[in-house]
Amino acid sequence: MQDQFLQLAHQFAADIIAYRRQLHAHPELSYQEFETAAFVKATLHSFGIATQTMATTGVIGYIQGKNPQKKLIALRADMDALPIQEENDLPYRSTKEGIMHACGHDVHTSCLLGAARILQETRSQWEGTVKLIFQPGEEKNPGGASLLIKEGVLDSPTPQAIVALHVSTVLETGKFSFRAGKVMASADEIYITIKGKGGHAASPHLATDPILISAHLITALQQLISRHNDPFNPSVLSITSIQGGNTTNVIPDKVELMGTFRAMNEEWRYKAHQLIQQVTHQVAASMGAEALLHIDIGYPCVHNDEKLHQQVVPLAVQLAGEKNISETEVRMGAEDFGFYAQRIPGCFFRLGVMNRSLGITHGVHTSRFQVDEDALAPGAAMMAWLGACIEP
Repeated sequence: MQDQFLQLAHQFAADIIAYRRQLHAHPELSYQEFETAAFVKATLHSFGIATQTMATTGVIGYIQGKNPQKKLIALRADMDALPIQEENDLPYRSTKEGIMHACGHDVHTSCLLGAARILQETRSQWEGTVKLIFQPGEEKNPGGASLLIKEGVLDSPTPQAIVALHVSTVLETGKFSFRAGKVMASADEIYITIKGKGGHAASPHLATDPILISAHLITALQQLISRHNDPFNPSVLSITSIQGGNTTNVIPDKVELMGTFRAMNEEWRYKAHQLIQQVTHQVAASMGAEALLHIDIGYPCVHNDEKLHQQVVPLAVQLAGEKNISETEVRMGAEDFGFYAQRIPGCFFRLGVMNRSLGITHGVHTSRFQVDEDALAPGAAMMAWLGACIEP
């Protein structure tokens, strides 16, 4: 059956690329994917697949094979773009000022559309039901996955497994990577305001300097990682923004800090939140200031189910060949796929889109990000193959 899946992927390759170019030219930000959702619905309807809407711009579809009650496997793609101005000179470059598919979600959506078409064409040859999840808002808290889950996307009935792919700019086109266990970190946003007492910079003894306090606080926060966390447990705390003051001779009243906290262990994650709270308030109070702190809880770490992984990798080798399958590296980036994987067995794998000979090497979330479109057909074939063949 894998030969037919590959043949159909090759047959549909031009259409899958056309889907991607349409989406790339018309990107939409998180939770605003109205045109994208309409395009996805229309495309699925053209295949004969009925759809329903969830979480405002999410699109859900079902494809029934033989014995549709035997199993239910979910395939997920995200649809939102990023607030980045595209700098690529392409005929299908973004038509929307300051918005760009810079993380490959246009590829993810197109691959799932291609997979849906393959599965629909071959539905008499495989058993069970495949649930298609086209998800909004992966790039922005609280994450479209969490909204879909709240609306019951994993209920009545519950899928036995869920699979998603993500582009990789370090893997060559036609290659895939998989990993069991923890593969991506949790991500929480930190917002701190240090309220001091402003004054003349020449008389710091009459002020309570929030800039100096912020410097002490940033150092103290870094010590939480280096002295409270197991060094074999990956974790990152980065303060990425300091806003305060606007001239040379005035100590400001306040300083605002922003940053991110990443972890690979949920127990350490929430312990660290408590430590961040304690240290922030204690450092500020010890120096005569007040601290306001908000931690915006983001995505959990992505954990790939070990049992599912043991089944998926041989299937991937069967479709793509052993030389094209490798192990995904652990990353401190985050993905709201973690919400699904907390509830049911998940497999989050990588699709290679890098091509050095074509100069396609720029990373995601950059204005020059691009993909080798020859990767789309293999990506669609792999999604369809796993959806049809996984046996819970």
